[in-house]
Amino acid sequence: MKHDHTEKHFTAGDVVRDVVIGMSDGLTVPFALAAGLTGAISQSRLIVTAGFAEIAAGSIAMGLGGYLAARGDAEHYASERAREEAEIITIPDAEAQEVRDIFLTYGLTETECSTVVESLRQRPKDWVDFMMRFELGLEPPDPSRAWKSALTIALAYVIGGLIPLSAYLFLSDAHAALRLSVTVTLIALAVFGGIKGKFTGVPVLRSALQTSVIGGLAAAAAFLIARWIG
Repeated sequence: MKHDHTEKHFTAGDVVRDVVIGMSDGLTVPFALAAGLTGAISQSRLIVTAGFAEIAAGSIAMGLGGYLAARGDAEHYASERAREEAEIITIPDAEAQEVRDIFLTYGLTETECSTVVESLRQRPKDWVDFMMRFELGLEPPDPSRAWKSALTIALAYVIGGLIPLSAYLFLSDAHAALRLSVTVTLIALAVFGGIKGKFTGVPVLRSALQTSVIGGLAAAAAFLIARWIG
């Protein structure tokens, strides 16, 4: 009797990772800022103005950070690849031994390793590809990754930041807005944390609770410090 075996794996991709980075900070930082300002002033208009300024600055900073990180990864890959290309020419025997050592860890015999090594020697590009992946653990970067990362992180930050500020847009009393903002943002944090847990393989309930607690503690700390200073 034939059984179909289908393995289902979910690997959080680059886009998911960027959304998590942007949304996590977007929900937390403006939320803490608004809560902190509410502890010192009572006018929602000023809090909204400061909040939008922070969202603009934060999204740009986060997006730039994502862009530079992706560019750094691409430059690192290019540098390592150039080094490997040079080494298979200048020190081919040492590189061949590295290939043997890799295959020996998978249980191949010396004879089997020698066959593979000789085959790779005839295909320099494949040899370099092999070394990049199995010796260094590096995959070819997406050429457009830097801009995609920057835009994804920035957009996720803006969306996340608008959630805690939405209450201040509709309520003129800052303290009443804060109570609504706390409710809305904690729900958003819990939902986002649960979704993040599903994508990353962490138990949904634990991820939701952790995200909510971290965001709540940040806002509470900012509010109490502002009240204390004020």
